[in-house]
Amino acid sequence: MSFTFDGSSLRLARIFNDFALEEVAEKVGKTRQYLHKLETGQSSPTPELSESLAHALYVLPNFFSKKEYRLNEDQFHFRKLFTTKNSIKQVAIARGEMMHLLIKELEKELKFPPVNIPCFQNIMRNDDIEQAAEECRKHWGLGLAPIHNMTRLAENIGAIVTNFNIVSKEVDALSVSVERPFIVRNTAKESVCRQRFDIAHEIGHLVMHEGIVTGDRTTENQANRFASALLLPRPMMLKLYPRPNGNRLDWKGMREFKLNWKVSKAAILYRARQLDLITESQYKTGVITLRKYGETQGEKEDHLIAPEPPELLEKSLRVLLEKKNLGFSELARKLEVQPKFIQEVTGLSMREALRKPTLKLVQ
Repeated sequence: MSFTFDGSSLRLARIFNDFALEEVAEKVGKTRQYLHKLETGQSSPTPELSESLAHALYVLPNFFSKKEYRLNEDQFHFRKLFTTKNSIKQVAIARGEMMHLLIKELEKELKFPPVNIPCFQNIMRNDDIEQAAEECRKHWGLGLAPIHNMTRLAENIGAIVTNFNIVSKEVDALSVSVERPFIVRNTAKESVCRQRFDIAHEIGHLVMHEGIVTGDRTTENQANRFASALLLPRPMMLKLYPRPNGNRLDWKGMREFKLNWKVSKAAILYRARQLDLITESQYKTGVITLRKYGETQGEKEDHLIAPEPPELLEKSLRVLLEKKNLGFSELARKLEVQPKFIQEVTGLSMREALRKPTLKLVQ
């Protein structure tokens, strides 16, 4: 090897693949204890062992050199931080590190939209959150109209939206606050409305919680309030929300309201209660009704709302191939990994991508 072996890079590759120390040790014919020494810098491998480790972890041997960029855990905004398994959290962080490296590599070749995310500090009261959401709408030229495509909005303001294969099904949603922030969607959620709310929630973290450890009840409630205010601006709720007829909720009106604003009925009820448009009793009745008709995980109208998949990464990979002749394999070599890594952090299957005439990725 022509570099100094870095144990933390070995650990990064291992955790990225969700391998235990014992699994990697067995693959390369060593003990768990010896692998631990390699990761903690107490020992260095031979060139032959380095090759074996690289093969086992789907990277190139040079990957084990010192990485220029390292992320801190407080840059990751996990939803439900304290109920997320630590092992899953560590895999997500490792994949976030690789996503960060991929973005850095892409930015050497391509020009992305400028990052245009305002920062609000000392958010304490609900009125502060409402004002932050209103200022963001004004700043982004959204007016008071429904947001047509939440994923596209996030990408237009400079964030990258992606899926982490497998892990994104375990992690409710997360965002990473770096120079080029990115948001990881939960692909297990089939409801477009819920995915839209998740993205708005993560934008809330990026707007309000820079440098703040999130995942506790206070910051999660703040991000939820921001998402509600961003998707359903207060003036429009006061003007257009279908008022109850006496104590009876207007479910027909709420259904039409949902399809127009692309927000779940559950979130509409939540927002209506926030703004005192319905009583606590009416809100509880609404929640019970949704549960009674099996609409807590998915609502009847969800299929009428078109999906909003990420576009920026796919377009970037297509441009790299068509304009610069850089495919999956070439990009992977620049990152000193195998193409599998890029698959995992972009959510794009190479086999599926090869079937798309507009996305001719090469192996």
